[in-house]
Amino acid sequence: MISMPPSERDLHAYVDHQLDDADRRLVKTYLENHPEAAAQVRAWQQDAQQLRAALSGALQQPVNQELDPALIRQRLKHQSHRHLASAAVLLIAVSVGGLSGWQAREMTLPDAPPPMTDAMQAYRLIAQQGILPADYKVNADGDMQGWLDRYFTRANRLPDLSGAGFKPVSGRLLSTEQGPAAMVVYEDQGGHKISFYVRPPGPKNYLLPRGSRSDGELQAEYWSGSGYNYAMVSPSDTPAAQMLKQTAQF
Repeated sequence: MISMPPSERDLHAYVDHQLDDADRRLVKTYLENHPEAAAQVRAWQQDAQQLRAALSGALQQPVNQELDPALIRQRLKHQSHRHLASAAVLLIAVSVGGLSGWQAREMTLPDAPPPMTDAMQAYRLIAQQGILPADYKVNADGDMQGWLDRYFTRANRLPDLSGAGFKPVSGRLLSTEQGPAAMVVYEDQGGHKISFYVRPPGPKNYLLPRGSRSDGELQAEYWSGSGYNYAMVSPSDTPAAQMLKQTAQF
């Protein structure tokens, strides 16, 4: 049973429906008597609803970077670090000449950014450098697929990499101009990391054929399905990278 007052982690668990019934009732009672905390929780819940609405097509306008749930949480708690977090997410969205509309330009311009550039940038910022913290971490009772399904109900299932010793350990929601994106980090017992990245197809609903490419020290295997583009990213020249290349289907 959680203690009172609930920690920020407890409040996030309440929003993500990770508490048991008894703890959920405790937090609900606490929020009824603490309007400021209740307002903060409502803001987080609204963020999740907006993401789901965007994925269902209810929001046709470009996604506002400021609606990234994790950015809002950081802004509420760490006002002094707001600009760093916003710049990090913006870097993902506009890297290599601007992510906006890269799929459309790829069909018309020879120097357009290669496929899934944002997936590789996200890997560097989250899995390698740790600039952006996770929105969700798997614990003993955690369910990474359940967390992802709350925002990407029609997307492909998470790849099962347990045969290679990799398990999903954390997830991060991101924002692109075409809609919400997410990255799930897999890790093995040796601390090696692989990421699964899912994002909307972008302008003209451009879906990717199955492909593979390298960028510096990273390798990406990418494909499309169920209306989304996907990428598995890992360091190049590693057993994990070879395993991903040889995987016919994810």
